[in-house]
Amino acid sequence: MSIKKLSAGDIIEARCTKCREVLNHRIVAMVEEKVVRVECNTCNGVHNYHAPPIQKADKTVKVTSAGKPKKAPAVPRVSKKDPAESDREEWASLSPTFDAEKAAKYDMNGRYNVKRLVQHPVFGIGIVKALIVPNKMQILFKDGIKLLRCQHQ
Repeated sequence: MSIKKLSAGDIIEARCTKCREVLNHRIVAMVEEKVVRVECNTCNGVHNYHAPPIQKADKTVKVTSAGKPKKAPAVPRVSKKDPAESDREEWASLSPTFDAEKAAKYDMNGRYNVKRLVQHPVFGIGIVKALIVPNKMQILFKDGIKLLRCQHQ
């Protein structure tokens, strides 16, 4: 059995970037013996050569003493915790201690310290979690953490 060397103009299977499938392509450019650019025979798109994906072997199947095949045990999926969930939990634990009368009205040119209560006209009452340079702060509101403009003290 003889193996023919590839050259420009030959047909080869490649993954088409437009069609998103493995299709026949014509070789357009090669560097030494390596295929570099191809043209799709279906959509006529010219793109870099992408080799077709290699087929993976099936998972091994174990045979039990009863002679029946047994698949490997599936690993249960662990759902990721909602990132805002911890903010809501923190809000729930802190909100009973808030005194709305002591909250400063939010002003983007105002000066705030960490742990200061702030009354925002849209988001409601919140507590300053962190001051971020330059002139920004993170405030924990009932809806979650918001990044707002301010002046640092």
